[in-house]
Amino acid sequence: MKAAVLHGKEDVRVEDIEPPALKPGEARLRIEAALTCGTDLKVFKRGYHAKMIVPPAVFGHELAGIVSEVSDAGRAGQAGEWQLGDRAVVANSAPCGQCYHCRAGQENICDDLQFLNGAYAEFIVVPARIVRKNMLRLKPETSFRDAALVEPLACVVQGVEDSKLRPGQHVLVLGAGPIGLMFVVLAKQLGCEVTVAGRRAARLEVARRVGADHVIDIGDGHTLVTKIREASKAHFDAVIEAVGVPEVWEASVHLVRKGGTVNFFGGCPAGTTVTLDTTVIHYSDLTLLASFHHTPRTIRRALEFIEKGVIRAAEFVDGECPLSRLPQLFQSMTAGNRVVKTLVNVRG
Repeated sequence: MKAAVLHGKEDVRVEDIEPPALKPGEARLRIEAALTCGTDLKVFKRGYHAKMIVPPAVFGHELAGIVSEVSDAGRAGQAGEWQLGDRAVVANSAPCGQCYHCRAGQENICDDLQFLNGAYAEFIVVPARIVRKNMLRLKPETSFRDAALVEPLACVVQGVEDSKLRPGQHVLVLGAGPIGLMFVVLAKQLGCEVTVAGRRAARLEVARRVGADHVIDIGDGHTLVTKIREASKAHFDAVIEAVGVPEVWEASVHLVRKGGTVNFFGGCPAGTTVTLDTTVIHYSDLTLLASFHHTPRTIRRALEFIEKGVIRAAEFVDGECPLSRLPQLFQSMTAGNRVVKTLVNVRG
């Protein structure tokens, strides 16, 4: 089968590989929709991810598809609940359920998260644990393209819940990429007033379209705090950092009101540090947190939002690329590709 294989830093190749045989409890999906992701771009630039993927390895993690095979040895267990032709969406990980964090209800930081990569391929083998915990059946009317948004949306659900957003709050979202835009939709769904600060006119226009009440173009990003304060006199109850840049993390604490909450949601490059104003944090009684990943419950909650039409791929997927051109696509993303998300045609 054709699959994208990550070999190292900025080195991904589309190759013919032998489909692996199924182990007990596993299932094979024919991939019908695979989407690009900012995390995959970071991995492409870095050449690996210590927890998620070590090259050479199949690549990509946002997908939905059709069950094409289930393990004979697993038919009496979790794989046996699935039939050939079933439509499914799969998360990119599953927790162990046994470690301290899982038992404490923090499955997103499980000590033994099992990750799944290989979305940029014709088929993918889903490990037994993920089949059991995080492979969900799709309704006939749910499109594969919409369903493939489940994983990033589940992370945003986690962030919204961690931030304890509630109706009537004024929320500032820093960043108008896919994650920032999903925060806009869910915050509006809760009844918040939402301001988005970002750049790139096309993405800011999407922010308006998905419900942002106010949009601020930050230009080159310099003097971020001054630009936002001049453009908005609002006292922000919560600030969501959805960029993953240390300077923006530092700016966030100067943009939230006294007693407010800052969620450092965007992951910064490995090894970076930030300097925070301790006087502001202490005397303003700020709550600072950093949401990471998702849980089986937020995966299911994300699918519910998609099934209800709250989140639709039409607002987030604005490009398409054949699998054969994936290496060139990631090079263009590295250079500043302006699309929100790209659908990868795995049979193209």
